[in-house]
Amino acid sequence: MTHPTLPIRIAPSILAADFSRLGQEVSDVVEAGADWVHLDVMDGHFVPNISFGPDVIKSLRKYTTAFFDCHLMIAPADPYIEAFAKAGCDGITVHAEAGAHLHRSLQTIRALGKKVGVTLNPATPVSVLENVIDDVDLILVMSVNPGFGGQKFIPAMLDKIRAVKSLVGDRPIEIEVDGGITADTIGAATAAGANVFVAGSAVYKGDGIDAYRANVSALRQAAETARL
Repeated sequence: MTHPTLPIRIAPSILAADFSRLGQEVSDVVEAGADWVHLDVMDGHFVPNISFGPDVIKSLRKYTTAFFDCHLMIAPADPYIEAFAKAGCDGITVHAEAGAHLHRSLQTIRALGKKVGVTLNPATPVSVLENVIDDVDLILVMSVNPGFGGQKFIPAMLDKIRAVKSLVGDRPIEIEVDGGITADTIGAATAAGANVFVAGSAVYKGDGIDAYRANVSALRQAAETARL
């Protein structure tokens, strides 16, 4: 079971949105029931793709007051953390693999007054969290290899989510899953212990707010059902 105080949160990745009308897409998905807005920042170096930087995030901030969940898929992350904090991100998540000094990166985020997250790639062991577990608010388990949307969920990551949940124990740490989350896979991830779900194509399929509302609702319902 997940921590009783932590609700199910649906966090659409704007990577799957229409970039020609990104502000409206962010506004629409929040109105459609999304809890968080997930911002996938990619540098073409740490992952094989390039997305957007702090200026885009700053321009989106005025479209919603929703929690901006910023996932930095960049290396090194440290020189850029402050820029993303100032752009309006509420939580900043760095990869355990992205720098030599994970603890320092987490301290930097905390000092800027933001929620602190750490991400594990599929091949990264849960043991990297042991010495920083009390420094984080969120742990993001990648259930695909980062860099591209639309990939299939890796089933072996369910065991990893369970291991993370076991390590977290009673701490009020959010456990987030990103990659291949659909109404078909979200239930198993919830049962394993996750409570925050990043979904790109599963939310932004269809056209406009009514489609998004139905998609968000289907994800939430599948997650809540798995929790019972």
